[in-house]
Amino acid sequence: MKRVLVIAAAEWRYWLRSRLALGGALLITALLIATTALTTLRMQSEKAERTKHQAKAETAFLSKPDRHPHRMVHYGHYVFRTPAPLALFDPGLDSVTGQSIFLEGHRQNTAMFAASDASADLGGLSWLSPAMVYQLFAPLLVILLGHGLVAREREAATLATLLAQGTSGRVLLAGKALALLSFVVVLLIPLALGAGFAVLNGEQLLAAGALLIAYLLYLVIWGALALLASAFIRNRAAVLATLATLWIALTLVLPAVAASWAASAAADRIPVAGKLETDLAMLTDVRNLNDGHNANDPAFAQLRADLLAKYGVQRVEELPVNWRGVVAQISEQKLTDTLNRYAQARMAAETQQALALSVHGWLTPLLAVADASRAVSGTDLAHYHRFLREAEDLRYAFVQGLNQIHAEKLAYADDIRRSSDAEAERRTRVDAANWQMLERFRFEPDTAGSRIAQAGPQWLMLCVWCAVLMTATFWLGGRLKP
Repeated sequence: MKRVLVIAAAEWRYWLRSRLALGGALLITALLIATTALTTLRMQSEKAERTKHQAKAETAFLSKPDRHPHRMVHYGHYVFRTPAPLALFDPGLDSVTGQSIFLEGHRQNTAMFAASDASADLGGLSWLSPAMVYQLFAPLLVILLGHGLVAREREAATLATLLAQGTSGRVLLAGKALALLSFVVVLLIPLALGAGFAVLNGEQLLAAGALLIAYLLYLVIWGALALLASAFIRNRAAVLATLATLWIALTLVLPAVAASWAASAAADRIPVAGKLETDLAMLTDVRNLNDGHNANDPAFAQLRADLLAKYGVQRVEELPVNWRGVVAQISEQKLTDTLNRYAQARMAAETQQALALSVHGWLTPLLAVADASRAVSGTDLAHYHRFLREAEDLRYAFVQGLNQIHAEKLAYADDIRRSSDAEAERRTRVDAANWQMLERFRFEPDTAGSRIAQAGPQWLMLCVWCAVLMTATFWLGGRLKP
């Protein structure tokens, strides 16, 4: 163990003397600090802004005066998706998906207002986040420091001396690996600081720790690749060229190819029509439904007959409930069932495509760590879909709540005359206290345990990558030659 520590310390002394290594480390560290600070400020601002708008939307809805409940159905309500605490490190889909939805009766609106102010922070690098820096650029620094670990000793003819003095190949590689591992730990300090800030802002400590472990495994993979290449290839320039090619393949080429293949494979497995075709089909199905604004629609004849029989009366005017409110309830239920069917089909197709892409984490660790990072941070596709579902649940609940008020608190005779009779119109205004039935909406990420479990396949991929490379390093250490 003492020899391992001595070798690791010697490597650190060499790096500190090397201007190239030191300069690269300082550059990446500065980039990490800058992106972490800017992303943190941006996401904190986004959270405060969306929370403020959510409170304003609720206040605006609840402060409406007495009026007909169906007018409130069309007045609608806004909900906002506030970013998770760890979004300051990995914004995930936040910048490309909508942040708010307008909820109203008789329709499901899409999420809107994707973030665009990031471009003001980083100019042409508006896509850059701390997560992207760790995924794309941190491996380059690990390669820069690790490519000469063994090849440099071989070129300087010191490797033969070390081996001749009784230092085994495995001990030598263990010392070099320890030096590189300690550097990786230092490289993770900005991430640790960002995760700590997220914990202070409400994030669970387990999730922050899991994020650190994910990136530790990812950078260990790159360190192992650098060490293997340096031990196997004799020329340092060839080692650097090989590792650079590998970086291009694993971080740029393979993810792009995998994304294209996943889209094609998912479409073959679950054929999905284009947006225009889907929208036309949905509109056709919606038009074939009953008109909830027309209580005399023949399609409601059986419902009317059943309701009259239930209460033992002859006319809808004699019902203890408002016939028009009942029609509004039934119509909204059928419409929502139809809209949900299309929404679920769309989300299933998106999920299938994401799953098809995630499988390629076996080929490139970048996809594995990126999926794990978004899942643990609460900024992945699953959280976006849950936001859509929770928003729809709220929409349906408050619309049907207003329809229930319409059915139970308004007289049918007043309701049908309110356009021509001022007194009837006044009597159909219900007390504004009824608007309190609107539930408070706050979107929160899943529990830390749930998020970590959701990234289970990605954890397995990263661990297998590490295990295979460490096994290969151990095997090569026993056969190391000058």
